[in-house]
Amino acid sequence: MRLIHRLFLAFATLSLAAIISFAVIQRDSFRRGFLDYLEGVSLQLLEQGREPLIAQYREHSNWDFLRGSPRRLIDILGVNRAARELAGVNASDPQGAGRGPPPPRFERERPPLEEAAKARRDSNQEANGPQRRPPPPTSRRAAEDPLDIGGRLSLFDAQGQIVVGPPRPPADSLELAIVDGENVLGRLVLARLPTWRGALDEAFAAALWQRALLGGAVVLAFSLFLAWLLARWLQRPISELADAAQRMAAGDYSTPLKQRGSDELAALAQQFNRLAVTLETHRASRRQWGADIAHELRTPLAILRGEIQALQDGVRQFSPDTLASLEAETDRLTQLVEDLYQLALSDAGALEYRFDTVDLATLLRDAVDLHQANLADAGLQLILTTIPSGSLLINGDARRLAQLFDNLIANARSYTDAPGRVEIAASAADQGWVVTIDDTPPGVPADALPKLFERMYRAETSRNRATGGAGLGLSIARNIVEAHNGFIAASSSPLGGVRMTIRLPQSTGANS
Repeated sequence: MRLIHRLFLAFATLSLAAIISFAVIQRDSFRRGFLDYLEGVSLQLLEQGREPLIAQYREHSNWDFLRGSPRRLIDILGVNRAARELAGVNASDPQGAGRGPPPPRFERERPPLEEAAKARRDSNQEANGPQRRPPPPTSRRAAEDPLDIGGRLSLFDAQGQIVVGPPRPPADSLELAIVDGENVLGRLVLARLPTWRGALDEAFAAALWQRALLGGAVVLAFSLFLAWLLARWLQRPISELADAAQRMAAGDYSTPLKQRGSDELAALAQQFNRLAVTLETHRASRRQWGADIAHELRTPLAILRGEIQALQDGVRQFSPDTLASLEAETDRLTQLVEDLYQLALSDAGALEYRFDTVDLATLLRDAVDLHQANLADAGLQLILTTIPSGSLLINGDARRLAQLFDNLIANARSYTDAPGRVEIAASAADQGWVVTIDDTPPGVPADALPKLFERMYRAETSRNRATGGAGLGLSIARNIVEAHNGFIAASSSPLGGVRMTIRLPQSTGANS
């Protein structure tokens, strides 16, 4: 199954579940809420008929005129007429003979009409049944009193004695006080509707359910259509990403993905394009590095081969100078191979490190003592200018750190014109130590400074290739610094050449 089909099925299932859940909740809410609505309507009708009832009480000065006459109470209140108007029943045709077929209703289990009438009689006759609810009205009575107010209404006088209606209404019945000025004349008590009703709510429920089913079908069809569009919309960038990944696997990094919008898929396309650019850059660097390595290897080999052929042909005579030239080219070739090996190890994280607490000040003094004579032979001064008193403790590998400073000092020697000088300084900063190595001209253009740590890179316009190495020393130096959780950067030196800045974290027990 394709992704678009899975997305469509997921959205369709979610939409269907939401619609079914809504329909069930709506039907349940109707069953509970519609009765509350009818009870509210019944209470409102009683409030409207309260004034005529108070007027009749004033006329008779008591409730005796209503005793044994529940029909008269309903007529005075006028609730039957108002309820019939609310239900749409014609007062002249209470049976609904001229209204056409009855409204549709749900088939549901309910007691027969005869049993309902019998239940009402039993309820009125039984004295010890205070919690009984009035049964559903018969069809004729339902036409005259759709809300069954007459069967549920009781009137009590001011002393709490029953005047008319069921003598013991349920405890949760609705009450309406009858007050004339400051005099409480009595109270009307209306029993709540039973959970089962007659034609009014059944017809309303059936119509509402039918409309809900029709609306649900329309919404479901629209949801399925939107689910299909959404699935296609989500599947399109994923398919484009898959095609681009396939092209990238084949070595084509030149076709970027289209970025649509600013969402997560657009961010993914942007990152994918960055990945393609990075891979293309790495491929170009790898090709250039291969060409540079071949060139670096070819130069000493060509010199060696020319020297040997000249000796074989008798063009040059074997002498100490000739032997020294051969040895110099061999050393150059050996150093290049060693640099490549060290760089491969450092890139792979295979350089051996034995971390311990070492004194950075001691390492710097040893490096200056080791290279001072060599730089003096090249016409350069090597000076350790400033260094904090005491120990500069760091957690590192003394052998690799010595290799780091050897590479940096050798790089300064190779690319500094004589007469000149190289200055080394150390200072404390931000829970660590900062070491700077400055040299005198020639310098490096500002745009070339970040590239000095790239393999085989040289700033040809300012640094002498003939005296320099293979351009691998600074790459190895950067890997060593990063292995010590440090940072190295190149910048313009106040002396006119290049400044190398190394930041290394202090050891836990460091002190100045």
